[in-house]
Order: sequence, then C-alpha cells, then structure tokens
Amino acid sequence: MEIEVISMEDEKLHTRENGCVDSKHHPVRSKAEDEPGVGSECPLIYKISDRPPAHLIFFFGFQQAVISIAHQLVVSLLVAEVVCASNDSALKARLLSSTLFMTGFTTLLMVTIGSRLPLFQGAAIEYLSPLLMLGAVDSTFCATDTKRACVHSANQAVMNVSVFDRVSNATTLMTSLFNNTSISDYERSINAITSLQGSLMVAGALHTFVGFTGLVGVMLRFVGPMTIIPAVLLIGLYMIKATAKFVFVNWIVAVITASVTLFLSLYLGRKKTPIPSWSRAKGFHIVWYPLHQVFSILIGMIVGTVVCAFFTAYNVVPNDPCNPHFRTRTDARIEAMEKSDWLTFPYPGQFGAIGFSSNALVGCLLATVLSILDSVGDYFACARACHVPPPPRHAVNRGLAVEGVCTLLSGAVGCGHATTTYAGNIGAMGLTKVASRWVFVMVGVIYMAIGLLGKLSALFIMIPEPVLGGALLSITAVFIGVILSNLTEISLHSTRNLAILGLSLTVGIMVPHFVETNPDIIKTDNVALSNFLKMFFGNANFAGALCAFILDNTVPGTKKERGILAWSGVKSDASITKKYSEGYELYNPWMPSEMRKSRWLKFIPFLPEPETDMTSLKVNNKIEHEQTEFL
Repeated sequence: MEIEVISMEDEKLHTRENGCVDSKHHPVRSKAEDEPGVGSECPLIYKISDRPPAHLIFFFGFQQAVISIAHQLVVSLLVAEVVCASNDSALKARLLSSTLFMTGFTTLLMVTIGSRLPLFQGAAIEYLSPLLMLGAVDSTFCATDTKRACVHSANQAVMNVSVFDRVSNATTLMTSLFNNTSISDYERSINAITSLQGSLMVAGALHTFVGFTGLVGVMLRFVGPMTIIPAVLLIGLYMIKATAKFVFVNWIVAVITASVTLFLSLYLGRKKTPIPSWSRAKGFHIVWYPLHQVFSILIGMIVGTVVCAFFTAYNVVPNDPCNPHFRTRTDARIEAMEKSDWLTFPYPGQFGAIGFSSNALVGCLLATVLSILDSVGDYFACARACHVPPPPRHAVNRGLAVEGVCTLLSGAVGCGHATTTYAGNIGAMGLTKVASRWVFVMVGVIYMAIGLLGKLSALFIMIPEPVLGGALLSITAVFIGVILSNLTEISLHSTRNLAILGLSLTVGIMVPHFVETNPDIIKTDNVALSNFLKMFFGNANFAGALCAFILDNTVPGTKKERGILAWSGVKSDASITKKYSEGYELYNPWMPSEMRKSRWLKFIPFLPEPETDMTSLKVNNKIEHEQTEFL
C-alpha cells in the first residue's frame, strides 16, 4: 500500500469528494498582496459566503467552538466567585449553562442578522474587573462570615460551613473547599445574581441604543486606540489576581497545563500534525494540518486533568475538603453531576425577581463603552482577515445592536456578564483559512445545544481548578499580548503617545490600589454614594481610561499619530488599491426587494442605503482558488 505525504499548500485536487474544494465554485485569491505594515495575506479555502459540505461545516464549527470553550468556562466560574457561589456546584452548572446558551444564541444572531461577518460572540471579559471590584467596595453585595471551620462528624467529614478569606486584596477569594452549600449561602448567591441582572440589562439597553442610532461614529471621533489600549490592558493585568486564585490550588498541575499549551502553540507553532486520511482518488495518504496548535488549550487541559486523575487515584492529594489542595482532585465536584438536570433551558428570571445594584451599574456602563469600541476594532480586523472590504456603517451599527440586545437578554437570564466579539477566533481563521459564515452558524448551534444539556455543563464544572488556572494563565498571557499588538496602530516614535500610555497605566494601577488599601478615604454621609465613588476610583480600567481619554483629547496630535485613522479603517495613503474576494453586498441583510428601493432607508442607521453604489467596488474575480483537502 502506497502512503503519499501531501502538503496542504501544494495539494491540488479536482473533485469535491471527501471535503475537496472545487475551484469552479469557490474562486478565492491564491497570491498574497503585499500591504505596508500588514505583511503578506493568506489565501482562503472558503470565503464568507461559501457553503462547505455538511460534514466539514460540523468539523470546522466544532473546532471553533472548542477554541473558546475554556474562555466561557473561566468567565462563568469567575462570575460564581463574584456572587459567592464558588462552593455551589449545581448553581455554577446553571450559570455555565446560561453562559453557553447565550453565547450560541448571540453568535447565531451576529452571523445572520448582525454584522454578517464570521464572528464568535462569547462571554465579555471586560465586565469581570468591575464585578470583582464590586465585592471589595460593597460589603452588602455578597456578605459572608470572615471565618468558619470545617466540622467532621463521627461517620464522615461534611462541610457545613465555608471559609472566605481575603488574600492580597479584596478581589481574590481563597476559599476553604466544601461540597455542600447551606440554604443561607444559596440565598446570598441568588440575591447577588439578581442584583447584577438589572444593572446588566440597563447596560445592554445603552449598548443597543448606540447601535440602533449610530452614535458609535461620534464616539470614535474622541475615543481611539490611545484610550482603549490602556483600559483593556489594565483588565488583563487585573485578571492576573483572579488567575492566581486558581493557580495557587496546585502549582504543579497549573504549570504542567500552561506548559503543554504554550509548547504546542509556540514551540510547535510552525509545525503541522500528520493526519491519516483516505479518499477514493488518493487512497490512504497523509494530510498535514496544525491540529496541535488549534487545539492547544484543550490538549493542555486534558493533560492537566490526567495528572489530577493520577493524584486522585493514588491519594497524592488528601480527600479532605479542608485541605487547601483538595480541589486538585477530579472527584471534588462529583455532586455537580448528581444534582444537575439532564435538560435545562435558561429563561429570564430563572433565579427569581430581577433586582438592581447602582454600584454594579457603574462598572457595567464603563465595561459597555469599552466593549463597544473593542468590538468595532474586531469588526475591521475580521474583514481584513477575510479579505473583504471594511464593514460599512450599517453593518457596524447592526452588529453593535445585536450585541446590546443579547447583553440585555444575558442580564435577564442571569449570566452575570455580557457578550462580546472574540478576537481569538479571528486569528483561528488565519490558521484554518475557513471564513464561511455557515461555520459560525454551526458554532452557535453547538453552544446552544451544550447549554441545554445540564449534565454536559456539569461535566465542565468538574474540571479541577488548577487545570483551569493553567488554561487561564495561558489565556490571560495571550490576551495581554493581543492588546499590546494594537500598539502598531499608533506611532510609538511619538513622545506624546508614550507619555500618555505610561501615565495612564500608572494611574490605572496606583489609584485603585490606594482605594483598596485606604477604604475609608472616600467616606460620605450616604453609604450608597460612598460605594458609588469607590467603584469609580477603585476600578482600574476606569481610572486608566479616564486619564488616557483626557490626555489624548487635550494634548495636540494628528489623527494618524493617535491611531484614529487606523481604528476607523481609513487608509491615509489614497494610492493604495486593494482587491477583495467579495464585495460590500455580503454585509446586506435580507430584505424584500421593494424595501431595498425605499428612500427612507437612508434615515435608518442600521440598514443599507437605497440603490447603494458600494456593490460596484471592483472585486478580484480572477483570483485563483487554493484547492485543498481537509478531513
């Protein structure tokens, strides 16, 4: 039997059998077009409007879903920490089910109705920093006893109470570990969740208003990369404290998990995995694909879980809930599977009557502004990755409106966070060369299905905490790196920009630290007002963003120097011509033919203008399509 080794770049097939791509149906560019500051472009196997075979749609969709599943799990668990539900496995499973369902629902709406770009919508990390700060400034939000003890009965060790001990700062909770939650603790967590719901709904309504009215254009005149970069970077730096909570459970497992992930994605980043394949035309042959890089986070978590299973089987970690390393065991959360329902459907008000917290609203509103501007940048980045024109105004507004509506729904359901665009999945498209929106439709369906299966969500909850710590360590590191990569949009040779960035980061770290170490420095006769001011000045990204916003708009500087032109997708060099694989028509939503000609469309910011001439943009139809075979 002849075994033929086939490189993905050189594979030329003339049939669509077994996932082959036919060049007659899928013309895409095959030669890179050099662009200053960007580098060579990679050809696409499937364009945005292409529809791959059904089995490949599922495969690619599953791949994209797995890439970000760890993010959804970590954000959901951090929300559980905020509402003091870290010891209630059943409640954590419900929170995760709600997160996964809303993630899939938002992704589905974004691809079909929103911007119509292949974008993944996941749990917004921008909301975690203010929520973690909330427990520090508002003692009534999630009140717990400062010290409790583990009590052992004559027959077995049972956990009747918990220990919530503030370590290093008020945002990092080091909990003594237990499997049973008292009724009072459950009610306390439910009250915290419901108080977040109303605040998120108000923030979602604001997000929706900005999208439907097109106000983001006004915002982009004053807020650009110089404001967003330090604000979002401070979120990543602030997340290090929350990451440490999971890593400290067991350093060995966390380091192993992170090391495997980074080794596969970095050291082997330029290598490809040999995958046995078969087709009628070629028989048995080898297809080379960067499988280990695409699934690096998942593989790292699997390896870490195997190590934890070994520790559990040989009792390397004692089976004592009072032991600080207990959550390294794979059976530490076994009751989550027992208590979870087979089917669960997240619905508004599932945790009770929707409440409201003014302190939470402060953090949510700021996170909403950051999320809006960050999403706009992701829209343009996705368009560049897909080799299509920059998204027009109506597509951007419609995408923001969908994010806002789903943020409102996420608040009503009780997720504890909003949804936003994930840049990591945009990078994954650069690896897979698959930009079909049908793939992300499948991603939405997969996430919604997982969210409905309560037992499956509980299975994710059973993942040992140090494994999550290792995954979060890698994710946080990459997140900070991605934010720093946006510095290429501004002039780093400008003393003005360097001074603003440095001062913004310094203020963003110094002011919240001062508020945390001196909680009585802000004290008024009104407790609510005091907490309100503490949320303002104790929020790292708010302090940094406010400083950057004031300096960026008062210190003289050109739009090119500030990165405003690059942020808005406008090229400063008009002589640069670019060929696209598709035209502006891919952004147009479905509308009746009569409605498309209505002159009233020009007054609706989220719909295309009537008889737009944007579709007349020259499209490179002579681009050769790379014929490549996948599994």
